[in-house]
Amino acid sequence: MTNPIVIIPARMASMRLPGKPLADIHGEPMIAHVWRRAMEADVGPVVVAADEAAIVSAIASVGGRAILTRADHASGSDRIFEALNAFDGDRRHDVIVNVQGDLPTIAASAVRAAVRPLDDDEVDIATLATPITRARERDDPNVVKAVGTEIAPGRLRALYFTRASAPWGEGPLLHHIGLYAYRRQALARFVGLAPSPLERREKLEQLRALEAGMRIDIALVDTPPLGVDTPEDLERARQMLAPRGGKHDGP
Repeated sequence: MTNPIVIIPARMASMRLPGKPLADIHGEPMIAHVWRRAMEADVGPVVVAADEAAIVSAIASVGGRAILTRADHASGSDRIFEALNAFDGDRRHDVIVNVQGDLPTIAASAVRAAVRPLDDDEVDIATLATPITRARERDDPNVVKAVGTEIAPGRLRALYFTRASAPWGEGPLLHHIGLYAYRRQALARFVGLAPSPLERREKLEQLRALEAGMRIDIALVDTPPLGVDTPEDLERARQMLAPRGGKHDGP
């Protein structure tokens, strides 16, 4: 790992919150808050991969860089791969950090944590998880569980991801956070694979990589960021990012 880049996929279509990249949070669109958090991580240049020109304009208005991509991509991984090749045709960047465009409270430290497992040459993809502390989340299928074996303090090798409550029995469960760091060749291989059987069954894209024999390592962080999927989530984000003392609160 020598030269990471952060790419934020953003699309306007959302069943529960249409147009959410441009949803207002204290005078700025949500995507601008995500871009700012990624910039604060200071792991490399930050580019937004947008599906509509309005998102490109919103990022340009705050001094950021955005690339207009095809509107018909099946996943955020496909979108960031198109943006990567458009922005970096010379292949200068060998690690791509995929920060989801609906995480306006993502901590800069979490973005940095996602990159560290790639110091190990055997790791293809790195991601994040945090211990589940709310009892109701243990059986919530919208809270994806990460199952792995500990290989170092605060780091696991992923064995599986599931919407079920797993592993069975007494002990902690881990809430998977959908932020990924890919080696460039791993991302290229991943987007070239067809959706796998378990991916289709669980509706979890990362299972495609595991079924193909790719190694995913998990870095543990203290708390999950708020993913904005509904109007209620948006209101929570506004509360969490409410300005104090003339400045916006960070996560």
